[in-house]
Amino acid sequence: MSQEYANTQPQGFKNHIENVAIVGAAGYSGKYIVEELLRNGKQKVTAITREGGTSQMPAGIEVKKVNYDDHSALTEALRGQDVLIITMGVRAPPDQQTKLIEAAAAADVPWVLPNEFGNDNANESLRDDVMINAVKTQYRELIEKLGKSSWIGIACGFWYEFCLGMGPNTYGFDIKNRSLVLFDEGTQAISTSTLPQVGRGVASLLGLKILRDDENDKSPCLSDFKNKFAYIASFVVNQKQMLESVLRVTKTEEKDWKISHESSKERFQKGDEMFKAGDFQGLRLAMFARNFYPDESGNFAATRGLDNDKLGLPKEDLDEYTKLAIQWATDGTLERYGQ
Repeated sequence: MSQEYANTQPQGFKNHIENVAIVGAAGYSGKYIVEELLRNGKQKVTAITREGGTSQMPAGIEVKKVNYDDHSALTEALRGQDVLIITMGVRAPPDQQTKLIEAAAAADVPWVLPNEFGNDNANESLRDDVMINAVKTQYRELIEKLGKSSWIGIACGFWYEFCLGMGPNTYGFDIKNRSLVLFDEGTQAISTSTLPQVGRGVASLLGLKILRDDENDKSPCLSDFKNKFAYIASFVVNQKQMLESVLRVTKTEEKDWKISHESSKERFQKGDEMFKAGDFQGLRLAMFARNFYPDESGNFAATRGLDNDKLGLPKEDLDEYTKLAIQWATDGTLERYGQ
């Protein structure tokens, strides 16, 4: 397909995103995305939420409450939007995203950011091993099949401060009890992002021109990412480096911690069996262990390269977010997410 340029488009073509709708605006990643969109000040932001929803929405955005089972109403709520961002928890009804994508197509929304925000789901081995990654393929395929929208997947890895503080089933750390399970030798690096970096990444992406102005324009544009993943990360780090940061922040020494080892593959298999037996914690155990396999699946910075520079994303301080993780682990912030 030949390269399109803004200067060859019909009269009235707008080369920037003006209107952004987001599902999950009050959620863990959604609120950071909204915050950065508002900070950039380039778009009008609308939160799409269920009728009867009680979540406190961020200030400065329009809120549309819709019955997701009413296709016409949902379509009308999305009409005039340039982008639909979908952020939902893993326990959300599986048909909810389908309904949103179908309504976006009916409303002629040109861009959809589906509920990715995690692993590199272009990596077939990693995707197929982890069930919640595998099911996401159907949504990207649906967007393409309907033919009205293009998708962009945000591959940002796991949220660093959230997952470090979550408990031993994620990055292996039990902050409260000062214990750590190292997967294999603890030296396999992964790509991981802070929640603010995810917000900045999305806002910067949607701040790009849609098309390059002409053949002399070499700047990045939104269409570079059409039906592809954008890869962003805050840190490329292994468990031992995480531990070094934890020791610096807590002013403790390695001897103060109970450290054990477990095979990443055995841990994955154990978690997979737990999940198949009905224990949801098994999914978390398997998903995280799989990213630490010594095949670089969880380190897309090495296998794909990062788009941080294209998006103008800042360098971040590891210890700053380790400190936040420890705070969240000890003040009860993460308790409702389980260990």
